[in-house]
Amino acid sequence: MASSFRLLRRLPGWVRSNIREAKELTNFLAGVAALWFVWTSAAFAIYYIPSESMQPSLEVGDRIAVSKWAYGYSRHSLPLGLGDWLPEEWDGRLAWADPQRGDVVVLQSPRADIVLIKRVTGVAGDVVELRRGRLYINGEQAERELVDERRYREHRARMGSVHVAHFTETLPQGDGRPHPIYERTDAGELDDFGPVTVPPGHLFLMGDNRDHSVDSRHFNGPGFVPLDNVIGRAETVLFTLKRCPDDSDLHCPTGRVWRGL
Repeated sequence: MASSFRLLRRLPGWVRSNIREAKELTNFLAGVAALWFVWTSAAFAIYYIPSESMQPSLEVGDRIAVSKWAYGYSRHSLPLGLGDWLPEEWDGRLAWADPQRGDVVVLQSPRADIVLIKRVTGVAGDVVELRRGRLYINGEQAERELVDERRYREHRARMGSVHVAHFTETLPQGDGRPHPIYERTDAGELDDFGPVTVPPGHLFLMGDNRDHSVDSRHFNGPGFVPLDNVIGRAETVLFTLKRCPDDSDLHCPTGRVWRGL
């Protein structure tokens, strides 16, 4: 150690100055990285929306703020997928609240190495059923009201457009908050489902774009989602990179930024 110190003193002054600056920069960057890790693990994180499954609430390109502290913490709360490196027997949750019907949650899929965002439709003990596109929870039909009909171009489609009916839906036995949904048809592949009972410690999730969402109804979806897999609650759209096409007859999505989900 002493010999290294003597060697350092023999270096030219400009070299010693550069070394000191490099050390200071390294310490600063390490501090920033530590603060970022704590912030994104315990407080908020930003997620990108890559698909159309939550339209019209969320569009491809939206960046959303997710509160990690809303429900509690599990190994899935760690950023950069670090929780995947922890042993599965570490599954568990430090919790002070559970997701409620109508919440939009970000989760680690229990069936695939992918992060999803969906709306909570059923909580533990709920009986969830769809009959010709209409949602029933514990035998009570969800109210829905037609707002308008729209056409939009799918994210990866270069030509053509999709026609949807835009509704506001209010979940029964919830907090009464309406949320928007899209329906292409009431006779689609996923429009008749169940009834199924949500097991203890699990959630039943659906996308707002009802005929274009791989959710708890779908054979390739996440199924019943353990509460331990919930990463956090989506709060709002911070900003969006979604750009409307030039076609004047297609719907141009607006009004999502800084509004509650």
